[in-house]
Amino acid sequence: METLDFRFDSKPVPRAADPALCGVVGSGNLEILVKPGIEPEVCRVRIKTSARGFGETWQAVIGSFAVSHAAGGTVIAINDMGATPAVVTLRLAQALAEYQGGAQ
Repeated sequence: METLDFRFDSKPVPRAADPALCGVVGSGNLEILVKPGIEPEVCRVRIKTSARGFGETWQAVIGSFAVSHAAGGTVIAINDMGATPAVVTLRLAQALAEYQGGAQ
């Protein structure tokens, strides 16, 4: 397992719900937990992944997501078992929508 920690600037997300969990850890999938952070314009992300050596890919995928979605004020935990970038983006959007009370 590899653990990656990232910090991204992002517009603040309006919080409407409790922490949100989305996805299931399994082959080719991942789970994402979104909970409140303390920095309103910062998204912190910790990734635990079975696929070593993909830090730059993770940084690009999560960075792109943080630019295109309001995710500031959150801490995101990702447990990955080899998900593709498309699945990562989908699960992030689902978890963020759930965190906002299903508003997206």
